[in-house]
Amino acid sequence: MNKAVDKINPLKIQDNTFRDGHQSIYATRMRTEDMIPIAEEMDSCGFHAMEVWGGATFDTMHRFLGEDPWMRPRILKKYIKKTPFAMLIRGQNLVGYRHYADDVVRAFVDKACEIGIDIFRCFDALNDFRNMESCAERVKANGKNFQGAFCYSLTGVQLGGEVYNLEYFVRKAKELEQMGADAICIKDMSGILSPFDAFDLISAIKKEIKVPLHLHSHYTSGMATMTYLKAIEAGIDVVDTCLAPFALRTSMPAIEPIVASLRGTERDTGLDLNKLLLLGEHLESIAPKYNVHLPTHKLSIIDNGVLAHQVPGGMISNLTGQLKEMNALDKLGKIYEEVAITRKDMGSPPLVTPVSQIIGAQAVLNVLFGRYVRVSNQLKDLVLGLYGKTPMPIDAELTKKILKNYKRGQEPLSGRPADYLEPEIEAAKKKMGDLARTEEDVLAYILYPATMEKFLRSKYGIDSSKSSGVENIPKKKVAA
Repeated sequence: MNKAVDKINPLKIQDNTFRDGHQSIYATRMRTEDMIPIAEEMDSCGFHAMEVWGGATFDTMHRFLGEDPWMRPRILKKYIKKTPFAMLIRGQNLVGYRHYADDVVRAFVDKACEIGIDIFRCFDALNDFRNMESCAERVKANGKNFQGAFCYSLTGVQLGGEVYNLEYFVRKAKELEQMGADAICIKDMSGILSPFDAFDLISAIKKEIKVPLHLHSHYTSGMATMTYLKAIEAGIDVVDTCLAPFALRTSMPAIEPIVASLRGTERDTGLDLNKLLLLGEHLESIAPKYNVHLPTHKLSIIDNGVLAHQVPGGMISNLTGQLKEMNALDKLGKIYEEVAITRKDMGSPPLVTPVSQIIGAQAVLNVLFGRYVRVSNQLKDLVLGLYGKTPMPIDAELTKKILKNYKRGQEPLSGRPADYLEPEIEAAKKKMGDLARTEEDVLAYILYPATMEKFLRSKYGIDSSKSSGVENIPKKKVAA
């Protein structure tokens, strides 16, 4: 890296402490009240953006924290007035675990813009960008920033092979730019992008696109900080980090060493290291109330096994928690092995929400009951094509076995998944009746019908002993 006192191309930093940081290491349990004390100081740091919403926050806030998910961006906007707010949105999945109809996607994005989201990092779990079209259209229509992301994955132990090779990712980046992306993000959710592969990948993409290139990675395998340095050499524009207490493990790289390493170079961030250190002290002070969520089954803060199973950080913490509840934590190693096998069976999709949960849940079933003896409806939907096109075809005989007698169809679909869904908002309003008092209530209920009904009853002081008649909204039957 060429050293120079004059900054030629300063590296930009997106801070993920208030979202992906605590999602990755504390199961998304950080409360808004613990963000407020440092919010104004965070705003003064000079971050490119702050990720404060999306991902699993919508779920955990109402389910476990008793907080209205729609309020967090509104509250933080009172303290953070200069730094753009970013969120992670799963295209047609929004922040839930299935595909939602186009009317829901459009209304959700409009509402997210209204409450303060400026940058939408939009991705699809299968890198099927048809699932991002409605989301992208509304982001652009609202004059906000559409950051198109592709999920990084591997065919083998390094970049290359029949699926995830250099040509594949360059093509995906160009497709996103053609969709109108204001920036493109390499989403390395499992932390499996190695340093030299990163240099080659970023160098190749930068030659083909004109919009800024952003790198998101996790420290899970222990490579991410080294990967960031090679990415910086290759000309990456923006990277994601967290303040040190919420970094490393399955979270992002820590910002402080990166800021210190780049001082005096042409990529100097210009951020104040001393200020960052003080902000970290606040996170250390609140850590005792959250440490119960830290995994305790191993000493190492890295998981080098991810290089084989490619399980992302959020999925690791979820699997660990589920197995603890089932008293089956001793089977974690076998489940990691089965994840790799099940993933290949399902066309080698990237392991990211919601596909990571689908593959992970099926791997658990396969280990506990035998391979595909029990099959989740979500896996059947994946095989049917309701989540999109998998990177590789799924074996015809396995497809036939999984879809046998499935009520939603037995022959895989090839169309855009959302085209098979009927509008949902009006039906939801009728189902909810007086329980829904705002458009936000309706959208939240559609995303999480069972748990959101309970939350709304508590929010409005409604007697939960009286039945509201609210139930899940039926989906459109898919033709075979």
